[in-house]
Amino acid sequence: MIELVDIDRAMPGAREVEIAISLSAINPSDLIPVTGAYSARTVLPFVPGFEGVGVVTRIGAGVKDMKPGDRVIPIGASGLWQQFLVRPAEWCFTVPDDIDDQQAATSYVNPLTALRLVEQLREHFGSLKGRSVGVTAAGSAIGGMLLRLLALEEVTTTAIVRSEKSMSRLRHADRTIVADGVSLPPRLAFDAVLDAVGGTLAGGLVTRSVQSGGIFIQYGALSGVPVPQAAISGRLDVRFAFLWLRTWVHSAGRDALEAAFERSFAGLRDGLFASPVAAIYPLSRLAEALAHQVDPLREGKILLDPRC
Repeated sequence: MIELVDIDRAMPGAREVEIAISLSAINPSDLIPVTGAYSARTVLPFVPGFEGVGVVTRIGAGVKDMKPGDRVIPIGASGLWQQFLVRPAEWCFTVPDDIDDQQAATSYVNPLTALRLVEQLREHFGSLKGRSVGVTAAGSAIGGMLLRLLALEEVTTTAIVRSEKSMSRLRHADRTIVADGVSLPPRLAFDAVLDAVGGTLAGGLVTRSVQSGGIFIQYGALSGVPVPQAAISGRLDVRFAFLWLRTWVHSAGRDALEAAFERSFAGLRDGLFASPVAAIYPLSRLAEALAHQVDPLREGKILLDPRC
C-alpha cells in the first residue's frame, strides 16, 4: 500500500545536501519494491522514487561543489516522491541551464540504461555495424531510445511489440513484428536481443531466435515472469546477461556517471532521448497518478510535482 504521510524535515549532515524536489518520475522499477519483492535490500516502509530533479536548499559541512539554488539530479537510492530529500552530495549531478525540469526528470533511468545496454553489446561484439538486434517492448520510451541509438550504430533492428497499437509509435526500426512468445514468427534470427519483458516471449526468443555466439540481455520483466531456466540452460552457445542499472551505478564511479549524464543531456538536446510526458500530477493526487501509470492506453511518462 502507498499512502501520503507527513514526516519531519531532516537537516543535512556532513557532505550532504537538502533538495527541494521539483519533479519526479514514475517508473515500473519504483513500484516493484512496494510489493516487497526486493525485501533483501528495501525495508518497508520507504519513500519510492528513483528519478527526478530538484533545487539544493541547504548544504551540510564539507560540501564544496554545490550551493543553494543549484539544480541537481539526485541518484543512488529511492526517495524522490517527497517535497524535501537529503542525499550525499557525491550522489547529486548538476543540471545544465538549457535542460528544463521535465527533461531533467527523465534524464536518468531510461537514457543511462539504454546507453549501458549498447555498451554491453559493444563489449560482446566489438563493432556493431551490420549486426541484427531484436528489441522487445519496443513501443516503450526506452524501446524507442534503443532503436534510435542502434540506428546510429548501423544495426539492423527488429522492434518486437505485443499489440498492433504499439506499431504506430515506431519510426526507427528496420522491421516490426507483433509477438507474445507463443506465436513467434518463423525464421527469426538475431545476433542479440535486448529484453524488457521476460516470460514466454523471452524464452521463445532465447530458444529459437538468438544465433550461436550471440547475446541475450534482460533489463526488465514487464510480464512479471522470469525467463524460463530451461531456455537459458538449453542454449549454452548464447551468452545470457542481466543489466540492473542500480548495480552498474553503484560500481561505475563518479567520473563514469558524469560522462553518462553528459551523454544523456546531449541526447535530450538533439531528441535522441526525448520522453513524451503524458501528465504531471501534484503529489497530493498520487492515487490518480498511479492509476494513470498502469493504464494500458497511457502514452508518455507520468511525473509528480511534490510542491503541491
